[in-house]
Amino acid sequence: MAEGDAEERTVGAAGATRAVFISYASHDTSLAQKACSALEAAGSPCWIAPRNVVPGTHYADGIVRALDESMVLVLILSEQAVASAHVGRELERAASKHHPIIALRINTAPLTPAFEYFLNESQWIEVGAEGTDGAIAKLVDAVRRHLNPTAPGEPSSHTDRPAASHAAGELRKTWTVVVAVAIVAAMLAWLLVDRFWLSKHVAEEKPIAAIVSATVPAAPAVADKSIAVLPFVDMSEKHDQEYFSDGLSEELIGMLTKVPDLRVPARTSSFYFKGKQATIADIAKTLGVSHVLEGSVRKFGDTLRITAQLIRADNGYHVWSETYDRKLDDIFKIQDEIAAAVVAALRVQLNGESTAVRGHGTSNPEAYSAYLLGRQLHMQNTVPTWHQAIEAYQKAIDLDPHYADAYAALAMSEYFLAENTGDHALGKLAEQTAQKAIDLDPRLAAGYSVRGAMRYLHRYDWVGAESDFRQALALAPTSSRELSRYGILLSYVGRREEATAMLRKAIEQDPLQNTIWQDLGVTFAESGDHTGAYDAFHHALAIQPADNFSKFHLARLQLIDGKAQEALATFQGNNDEEFRNAGVAMAEYTLGDAQASQQALDKLIATGAGDAAYQIAEVYAWRGENDRAFEWLERAYRQQDGGLVDLKGDFQLALLRSDPRYVAMLRKLNFPP
Repeated sequence: MAEGDAEERTVGAAGATRAVFISYASHDTSLAQKACSALEAAGSPCWIAPRNVVPGTHYADGIVRALDESMVLVLILSEQAVASAHVGRELERAASKHHPIIALRINTAPLTPAFEYFLNESQWIEVGAEGTDGAIAKLVDAVRRHLNPTAPGEPSSHTDRPAASHAAGELRKTWTVVVAVAIVAAMLAWLLVDRFWLSKHVAEEKPIAAIVSATVPAAPAVADKSIAVLPFVDMSEKHDQEYFSDGLSEELIGMLTKVPDLRVPARTSSFYFKGKQATIADIAKTLGVSHVLEGSVRKFGDTLRITAQLIRADNGYHVWSETYDRKLDDIFKIQDEIAAAVVAALRVQLNGESTAVRGHGTSNPEAYSAYLLGRQLHMQNTVPTWHQAIEAYQKAIDLDPHYADAYAALAMSEYFLAENTGDHALGKLAEQTAQKAIDLDPRLAAGYSVRGAMRYLHRYDWVGAESDFRQALALAPTSSRELSRYGILLSYVGRREEATAMLRKAIEQDPLQNTIWQDLGVTFAESGDHTGAYDAFHHALAIQPADNFSKFHLARLQLIDGKAQEALATFQGNNDEEFRNAGVAMAEYTLGDAQASQQALDKLIATGAGDAAYQIAEVYAWRGENDRAFEWLERAYRQQDGGLVDLKGDFQLALLRSDPRYVAMLRKLNFPP
């Protein structure tokens, strides 16, 4: 199926007699069509979109029927196909029906675990020196052998349907045995890996459902009034509107979250599956929902085509679907209509309220588009993209000076950029920007949440920050962002039981947000629950194996527990240079290699004196060099180093706690007793 044409497919009656289903991403359209022509010239009828798509039945029902009734799936295997959720679903459906899968591999992009599971090297044909024509000839021959194994040298005319069905049935029986053997072998291999390798390593990816269920308290039966909003797919010609399609999905999450008695997982968890090969059923099971909303956006000029479909997870049926062809000016109306349709389909009681009570923050579509672009840029978490995000948010504000959401988002980008560049003036500006958001819209939870973060990060105003977080939660009681920010604050000031409860609530709303698991791990560690801490850090790293913060916290805990060699290995695997050098300096000191410790510390000072003063202080404290540790803590204070907020609970600073200078520093930072 062409990824770019996924928004509204149907299948005609002719689709039922097609022997070969061709699955491909839109990037590979020309090659897919060429393969189709060659197969049909050799006597193998194909089902391929968009040729076999006719107005009528909803596209998903047609796709499923065509897949079920085909006998072979031909996959154009490319980097784009591996990244396509639609191709992944077609592959899984074909495998579930025991259809042979023959892939024409046109590049050597790494396969995801799901693709590796359904494919092996004997099932694909490489495009080699003979070029695509030679590879397609091999593909035609392979398909012919699967469809007519008793006469491998003769093309199959498919005029004898029962005979072909019998051959396909025998193939499926054989395929079933092969799959069963493969599954048993995979299970045995997993047991061996789990016993002899995984037990000695960290940060390996686990099944997400297992990750969530291991720590989140057992939930009651999945509520019928629950829904996950998946990121809408960008179907624009240049595929340059992802920020817009993602933003639309996030706005719908925000709107549906406002509906009483409707459970809606937060953005991070719903977006976790973006680009991954996961079925609707798996996503729903992991997130604990009964329905999934997915769709696509095609934007050209000032015209939009938005398709949305609500799917019942337990049976795959489409509860509701709609396509909207409108002008960009209608984007807010479309959002309202989609949210209202979902609410109606789920029969949620609104008590007379509108699904769009909160509004969209602006009535200017151009300002809204700039705001969405800013959000996407901010989440890339680099200094250049924070600069770009600030520009995008400022454009949105220039277009609509009363856009409170844009001010709140701008404040966070300004803060992150200031924190990572040492620009104190920009940090002060971020506080003013957050205040502007509240002044413009006192009902906006994000405004209070951002101001609360600024209050304790910049001014060490713990009381004022808690007041802001409470206000934010009053306005958005189920927001994982507000719950986790408040939970972090509680952890920093030493109220760890409250912090744990708050962070667990955040995880219930957003189970695949790795940073919440990380914060929970720090809270457990600083309260003495090392078992819980290890579990939480491993959860964070299973969700995001490249998370340098979680790696650093895990290694620190290993060091505290006397596992210096393990800690050194974990520190060395950290991709953040400053975290790596700080950790190696501490671990090597514990292992007795003073020279290696000093070399790592010297590197840290050379590269991180401007923004890693707190980590330098940690190293000196760990090595028992208290005077140097306090010198660097004072420097961190002058630089407004964000690490200082962890001073009260940081177990790396244990040797400093009996020093009067430590108590004085706590007072300087306004920590409550």
